[in-house]
Amino acid sequence: MTVAEHLKPTIERIGREQTPVLTLDDFDLFTAPLQAAAARAQFVPDRKTYYPGVRAPMPKEAAIAILQGVYRQLYSLYGISPERRLKPTGAMFSLIASAPDQLSHLQRIPHFDTSNPHFFALLLYLNPGFHGSTGFFRHKGTGFERVDESRIGTYFSVAEQFLQKQQGPSSGYVTESRDDFELFHQVGYRQHRMVIYPGNLLHSILVDEETDIDANPESGRLTANLFFEFA
Repeated sequence: MTVAEHLKPTIERIGREQTPVLTLDDFDLFTAPLQAAAARAQFVPDRKTYYPGVRAPMPKEAAIAILQGVYRQLYSLYGISPERRLKPTGAMFSLIASAPDQLSHLQRIPHFDTSNPHFFALLLYLNPGFHGSTGFFRHKGTGFERVDESRIGTYFSVAEQFLQKQQGPSSGYVTESRDDFELFHQVGYRQHRMVIYPGNLLHSILVDEETDIDANPESGRLTANLFFEFA
């Protein structure tokens, strides 16, 4: 399979920090084979992260082909040194499965994947129908939208003080501005849509409880999640 070269990405510079987020629509070359692979996969609860659902490995060949088709343009977009090389770190299918009352404290607030500025997440929305968007948040207490090494100590200190004061985060999934977090941008779920963003952006799935909490790969909020860095 080869990536369709005629597709034009949309670059949005979001928030006060004007962080680039790349969106590519009608990226349908991989949809059907990945849906078929997900239907055959064995999904299990994610014990390594705080993802509120189940995951399964996705085919490595497809993950490599997807990354090879898009990674080069990220060098100029994010000011990455040409000496750094692409390093895939994970590729999986994801489905939300946890009920709102089953969430831990950390699953009820926005998060960032890593403080590494050269780490990125790629999402590919696979199923049709209406599902929750991916939301990006600003931490009101610090004003941070991204959390790098220079900010991580301040962020955790201020966030913890706020949550202790109000005795934990609000219940259920975060789907709007609340507690000490402001929702300032979102990318809607749309079949065949790809989204790439830095992993140190504060973000969360804006879960639609009517359609998203579904561990069936044929009907749930099925995404292919690729994680990679430039090292």
